[in-house]
Amino acid sequence: MEEIQKHNTNRFTNWLKTSITARMLMIGFLTLILLVPLSFIESLIKERAFRQQDVVNEINQKWGNHVLVYGPILKIPYKTYSETKTYNEKTKTYFKETQTHINYAYIFPENLDTKASVNSKTLNRGNFESAVFTTNMDFSGYFIPTDLSSKGIKKEDIIWDKASVIIKTSNLKGIKSEMLLKLNNNTYSFQTNFNDTNNNNHNRLDVLESGFIKTEDITETRNSNFNITMAFNGSKQIELIPIGKTTTMSMTSNWADPSFIGNYLPDDETKEITKNGFTADWKILHINRAFSQQHLNKIPNLNSFAFGTKFMVMVDEYQKSERSAKYGFLVIGLTFLIFFLIQSLSKINIHPFQYLMIGIALTMFYTLLVSISEHSNFLKAYLIAGISVIVLITLYSKSILKNFKFPIFIGVSLTALYTFIYVIIQLENYALLVGSIGLFLILATVMFVSRKIDWTNG
Repeated sequence: MEEIQKHNTNRFTNWLKTSITARMLMIGFLTLILLVPLSFIESLIKERAFRQQDVVNEINQKWGNHVLVYGPILKIPYKTYSETKTYNEKTKTYFKETQTHINYAYIFPENLDTKASVNSKTLNRGNFESAVFTTNMDFSGYFIPTDLSSKGIKKEDIIWDKASVIIKTSNLKGIKSEMLLKLNNNTYSFQTNFNDTNNNNHNRLDVLESGFIKTEDITETRNSNFNITMAFNGSKQIELIPIGKTTTMSMTSNWADPSFIGNYLPDDETKEITKNGFTADWKILHINRAFSQQHLNKIPNLNSFAFGTKFMVMVDEYQKSERSAKYGFLVIGLTFLIFFLIQSLSKINIHPFQYLMIGIALTMFYTLLVSISEHSNFLKAYLIAGISVIVLITLYSKSILKNFKFPIFIGVSLTALYTFIYVIIQLENYALLVGSIGLFLILATVMFVSRKIDWTNG
């Protein structure tokens, strides 16, 4: 009985050593096992990315948040009337009383021309950095003579001497210098009025209101020309709401990687992006947006019509590391496949423990990549981590395969594989195309090489 058990054990052991099916099952099992540390590494990358975002938010809050400008808007009070009837028990009659109410009309400019000059830089906090900027924005344009008769408001009910100009902005804290309104020949200062808070902090706008406008500057016979200069410390993005009947904006910056956002894109003819910065021009007509130039009682929320530029890196170091880790299964699988093909063609025995060591070395690439990229740029981190892992596996495979031919082939294959993945990570629009072509070529190579394997030895 013992001899039969021993014979069966030896038979099973020999099957594990010589059977192609057994080796395939073992490699598949080890690959699945290595998905566990890969998942932990992806969680680590996300955790570091969240930490970076917290630091970026802290830097931005102290320096200045995103810039959204909504204005200038002419605010004109007017009178409305209501009647109430009160019944008098003594006289048995109704007494009519007229009440006067003060409401406001908000008038958008006929023309709004904005020039924004943006100087961007990075601020560091430990291993993390954030892109911030300083911008000077010059607003000019004019209001046409106010006529509210189409709204049912009589000229005699308009309180001309209590009119003012307001500007709404998301970045009150980031304003660097005193704001002055030049309206025709007079100058007016601004003061904080009230907060307009919506459902989230991103839509929170502070309101700046000028002093009362002299009636000579908002006459019914000629245009009211204005000019306002605003200087901001800001971060993330600059946006403008196109409230002019004709709105134009010209923006220049030293930021080399802008992302144009919002409801409108700059003109292709004037847009220019170089390694030293960019210039862009926008022109929006009233026919391009669905709101009028006059509004009663309240200013509408027009944030959805904003347009501008985002000053953020499109793919940062953690995003690249996370994208790289998503290919971890592919790297481990293809590396194991290379060793499997070498083992099957050369009849060299490779122990499961040796496969496991190779797999762990491959997962170490990602921890090296993340930790080094926090102290250097992604390319240097990728080179250091890749070279370290490739050299380690090549030298280790030399002790397994007992010759130089196969370890050199493994080193070249891993170099090509990591290079291929790096190229895919850098691409955005063509990542899927290049990845699909690369995988097709890898599959064709494996099919060509594996045709020499004797699959009858199952």
